Parts: sequence; C-alpha cells; structure tokens
Amino acid sequence: MSLTTISILSPEAANGRNVVAYGVIRALASEKKTGVFRPAVCKKDTFTDVLLSAANAGITREQAVGVCPRRAREDKEGSRADIVAAYQETVAAAAPEAMVVVGTDRSAVNDPDLFAFNTDVAADLASPVFLAVCAIDRTPEQVKDTVAACTAVVRKACTEVLGVFVTGCPDENADEVKSALAGDVPVWTIPAVDFSDAGHADAAAAAFDAHVPAAEVIAALDAPYAAPVTPYAFQYSLLGKAKADRKTIVLPEGEEDRIIKAADYLLERDIVDLIIVGDKDAILARGRELGLNSLDKATFQAMDDEEVLSPMVAKLCELRAKKGMTEEQARKTLTDASYFGTMLVVLGKADGLVSGSINSTANTVRPALQVIKTKPGQSLVSGAFLMCFKDHVAVFADCAINLNPNAEQLADIAIQSAETAKAFGIEPKVGMLSYSTLGSGKGPDVDLVEEATAIVKQKAPELAVVGSIQFDAAWSPTVAAAKAKGNDVAGHVNVFVFPNLCAGNIGYKAVQRSSGAIAVGPVLQGLNRPVNDLSRGALVQDIINTVALTAIEAQ
Repeated sequence: MSLTTISILSPEAANGRNVVAYGVIRALASEKKTGVFRPAVCKKDTFTDVLLSAANAGITREQAVGVCPRRAREDKEGSRADIVAAYQETVAAAAPEAMVVVGTDRSAVNDPDLFAFNTDVAADLASPVFLAVCAIDRTPEQVKDTVAACTAVVRKACTEVLGVFVTGCPDENADEVKSALAGDVPVWTIPAVDFSDAGHADAAAAAFDAHVPAAEVIAALDAPYAAPVTPYAFQYSLLGKAKADRKTIVLPEGEEDRIIKAADYLLERDIVDLIIVGDKDAILARGRELGLNSLDKATFQAMDDEEVLSPMVAKLCELRAKKGMTEEQARKTLTDASYFGTMLVVLGKADGLVSGSINSTANTVRPALQVIKTKPGQSLVSGAFLMCFKDHVAVFADCAINLNPNAEQLADIAIQSAETAKAFGIEPKVGMLSYSTLGSGKGPDVDLVEEATAIVKQKAPELAVVGSIQFDAAWSPTVAAAKAKGNDVAGHVNVFVFPNLCAGNIGYKAVQRSSGAIAVGPVLQGLNRPVNDLSRGALVQDIINTVALTAIEAQ
C-alpha cells in the first residue's frame, strides 16, 4: 500500500492551524495507520504530544521531530537534508499508511522566509499541502488573495495545494468565504477555537467534526498528485538504497580531511563498509582533532602491508603481462594510492572505489582502465552526472572522459547513460543534443549526431530517443511544441547526451552554477566494477553522495 502524505501549512501557524492539524490526523486515523511528523519544532513544545495522541502509528516524540526552529532559521539548506533523513527513518521504522506533516509553529522571532521553508520541506517529503488561512480581520476578498499568494509559494516549491481550511470564520460568513474561494480544490470553514494545549482538544475536535466531513478530507487526498523529486529527497534516496544492501568501498585518499569527514558520516549511519587507505593511527588521530567519532568502524589498509602487497604485485604482473610488467615495476606502480586502491577492488577486497579529491580524473580512471577494464560488450568508459533540479533528476553525459566521440561511441554513451538513469529510478528519455532540431540545421556536427541517433535506435529499439535536438527543445514542452511538433520525447528529455566533452563539461557546469542544480558524479559508465571520480573541489556532501551511488552501482 502506498503512503498517503499531507502537510498542514499556514502563514499564521496559530490556533486555527492547530485545529486543522488535529482534525486531519483524527480523520485519517479513523481509516488508516496514521503518523505525525514535525519538521522543525522546539523541544519545549507540548502540542506535538497532543497531535501524537490523535495518531495511531506508534510514533514516539523523538521520531516525530526533525530539527529545532533555530537550526531551521539559521541553516535552512542543512536543515532540509536532516529533516528528510529523520522523516524517512521514521517512516521506515513505523511503516504507517498515512503521515501528517505539521509545519512550524508561531514564533516571537519573525522569519519572513519561514512559510517558503515549510513549502520546500513539503516538496522534499513528496507531500501535497492543506492550507490553513485565518479569516479574522480579513474580508472574504482578502482571504482569497492570501490563499492565492500562499498557493503561489507552494507551487514555486514544486508541490500542490489539495484543499483550503479557512479558520476563525463565523458560520454566518462561511457561504460568502466559500463563494470567494470557489475553484479547483475543496474549501472548508471552521470557527475560531482556542487550542494551544490538550485542555482544548475536545472543543477543537467538536468544531472540526461539525464543519469538516472526514470523508471529504480523505477524498481530497485521493486527488492526482505528481510528487516532485527534490535534490534533498534524491540524495537521501541514494543513502537509503546503499544502506539496503551494504557494499564495501575503498577510499584511497585517507589523508584528506573531506574524505574522512564523509567516511565518518557514512560509517555513523551504517550506510556502507569502508576501506580507508593510509596509516590507521594517523587518520584516527586526525579524526579526533576534527571531532569525528565513527572512523574506527572503517577497515584501514596500509600500503606497505606485505600480506596484501605481495598477492597484489603478483596479480598486477599477471594482468599487465602483455605490457612486460615486472615485479619491480609493479611495486613502484603500487606506491600510487589510486592504483593500490584499484587493486583492492580487483582482488575482491572491495566492491568499488571513490577517488579524485586530491588526484586528477586521469589518475583515478587510468588504473581502472588498465586492470578493471570495460564490461563485456562495452567499447568505452564515459562520465555522466546526475543533475538534481528543484523537482526532478536528469542525466548529463559525457561530461568527463571522451573528447570527440564518433557516431558509434556517441550512441554507446547514450545507451550507457540510459542504463544509469534506470539504475537510479529514472525512466530514460534520451535527447541527442546539437545546434539543430530534427533537421533545422545542417553541417558535419549535425550529421554525426543524427547518425548516432540512428545507431541508438538500432541497438536499443525500446529506448525513447530524439535527435538531433537543441537543448531548449529537449528541455521545454513549450519550445518542443514549436520546434519538434508531434515528437513525444522532445520537451520531456531527462538524459541529455552532449556531442563532445567540451560541450558536456561546459554544459553541466553552466547549468549547475546558474540554476543551483546539484551535480552528483561523475558516474563512470562502462567499467567492469564501479570506480567513480570526485572533483578536486568536491564538498563533503558530494563525497558522501558519490560513495553512496558507487555502492548502488556495486549492487
């Protein structure tokens, strides 16, 4: 059974909102195993306990709370990530059939961005919204304008309003207010009720039941709703998928602070098993200086450990025999941490590798190409980025490896990228990018892309692909309607295949920096075992994401 989720949000967050939240929870709990979640609430708050008393999913107070309001106010981006993690862990533990998310409470500290923050969190939790707007000191027209303004903020966050509660509305004004708000979603009115603690719960319940039929609330939640996939939701999904089938990932750059911070985060949450290359005592000492507490869960591998080094040398000589590799050359080669770490994967001690925070892409990829090699049937290795936009995830390739692929290679990159999309739950719709849309432009570069498109259709006839196509026609349904009329893929592309490395690398970085999209990767496609490269400017969160996606590939 799918999870029913609804967020109760209000620009006022006062007593009327409380009545709505309590009433909706009771209505859902009459038919479903229902839980409560408060993304940002004060530890001293008592109203959350009142809400939990109306629920029936067995969620504890600790499970029902994300972060404190101060944290939400001062670090909204970091808070969203922690809220998503807390919510998903609560849902996994309680297995509810419905969850009611209740936004922040009224505060003496005015934060003008707080309502937008609540809507962003609703989108992160794949939750539509019930608005609660107070009618006190507002005319029906002013209530209407308030609802319209709030709805615009909700939609900007990429979620939807499924119903509106007008609180503090006397019965004699109800018809006029409902008439003013008549539209596509149901509207309910509730008179003013003082409800800040358990002592007023019965009065709140009576007011709600008298004015809002539970069946109408439940019916409103059955309205069609396309849940967004926000960057925070996607990043957490990586961690959840990795944790579900834990793999061992080797990190050759154990002397780098960002690496061990990321390792500590992953180990604390038991998301992956890690082998960190380097001196155990030195790394643990540095971890203590950084305030890290979980590094001792890792396996540490010294590069001069003869028990590991001796069979590694023998295996490398075997794999590179045609190149005349000698034992002396092998030992010299294995003084490179990236090569040493790659050989741990070859020997089966690890399932994948992540490197590149202090090494170049070439230093990460070269050992993999030499000893791990490509998958059977694959002619090349390519690099794709998972681009996390505000409401969905797309794949951009090749942005890391192949300079000027020919048509056959470009087709293989497209097919590899479509497989990457599938691995992360994206139904691929491939756009072969060019300066031409379906013959609008001419030239050898267009010919190459169109030839590659034909090869894709031949090799993978089930794959939805369009080419050649300009980026705007691939991205925008409006532009596609003019430039590629009648094409079902144009305007809906989520796998963007660039014609060469120059275009791909510029393209993903331009989109990342100008749109605020989060770029996860590159994912190295086509290798026999997962090896992934980091940017030397990678943040700790980037490293966490890349380790998680490497573990998922290894599954």
